[in-house]
Amino acid sequence: MNTFAQIFFLAIFTTLFGVKINPAPQQDPFDMDMVMCYAQAKEMADFAADPEFQALHPAPLPLDYAEMGQTISFPASDGIEAKGYLVKAAKKSNKWLFVYQEWWGLNENIRREADQFYKDLGGKVNVLALDMYDGQVATTPQDAGKIMQSVKEPRLENIVKAGLTFAGKKAKVASVGWCFGGSWSLKSALLSGKQAVGSIIYYGMPVREVEKLKTLNCDVLGIFATEERISKVVIEDFAAKMKEAGKSVDYKIYPGVHGFANPSNPKHDPEATKEAYGKSLAYLKGKFGM
Repeated sequence: MNTFAQIFFLAIFTTLFGVKINPAPQQDPFDMDMVMCYAQAKEMADFAADPEFQALHPAPLPLDYAEMGQTISFPASDGIEAKGYLVKAAKKSNKWLFVYQEWWGLNENIRREADQFYKDLGGKVNVLALDMYDGQVATTPQDAGKIMQSVKEPRLENIVKAGLTFAGKKAKVASVGWCFGGSWSLKSALLSGKQAVGSIIYYGMPVREVEKLKTLNCDVLGIFATEERISKVVIEDFAAKMKEAGKSVDYKIYPGVHGFANPSNPKHDPEATKEAYGKSLAYLKGKFGM
C-alpha cells in the first residue's frame, strides 16, 4: 500500500469510527530522568537497585581493631530513639564531628573512621557517628541497596536533629560522610544552621538547589572519585550552584573508584586515601581552631 492509500484509509477509518489519532508526544530530553552524570541526576537512593551501581560496592572485607567509643541512644522528636557511636572528648568540649555512614550502615569501618578522626584531632573533639539505618547493617550490595531505598527522609532528618539536640545548642558541628553519608554530611550542615562549621563530602550526591545552599552556614570540602554517576559534570554543576548561592567549595576528583577511601573495600586505594584524609584532617583542624 502506497503512502497516499495509507492516508486515505486512515481518514476513512477515523471518520466512520470516531477514533481520534494523536501523534506520540515528543519528550523534551531535559525533562527525562537522567543518569548521574547529568545535571538532573537522581538522589542516591533512586539508583541503589541498579546492578551497575551495586557493582561499584564490593562486599566489605572484615576489619580487626579495638574500638575506642561506645554505642549510645538518645531521644528523637518522632518518638523513636536514635542511636550512634560516640567517642567523647577527653575534656568537656563544644566541638563536635558528626560522622555519616556509607550505604552499608554503621559498621566497623565507620566506627574505625570515627576513632581515627578522634585520635588525630587530639581527643579534643566529640565524635558522633549517627546510625542512619536504626541498627541495620548490610554485608552485600544487594542488601545495602534495599536498605538505602527503604529509609525515609523524615526519619533521617529526625536522627540528625536528635544528634544536634544531644550535642547541645552551644555545639559547633562539622560533618564528614562517605557515599550515602557524603550526601548526608551536606544535608546535616544544612540542618545544623548556624551551628555548622564545616562539611566534608566523600563521593556523595551533593544538594544542588541554590535556595537551599543559600542557607548553608559553612564552606564545603569535596572528595570525589572518577565515575559516571557522581561525575565531573555533576561536581562542576554543584560548584557552580554553590558559587551562585554565595558559598565556597573546594574539591578534588581522585583517579579512583567510588569507595576508594574505604580500607574494607577490595578496590581500596591507599595512596589516594592518605592524601584525601590529610586534606580532610587539615580542613577540620582549621574549622576547630587547631
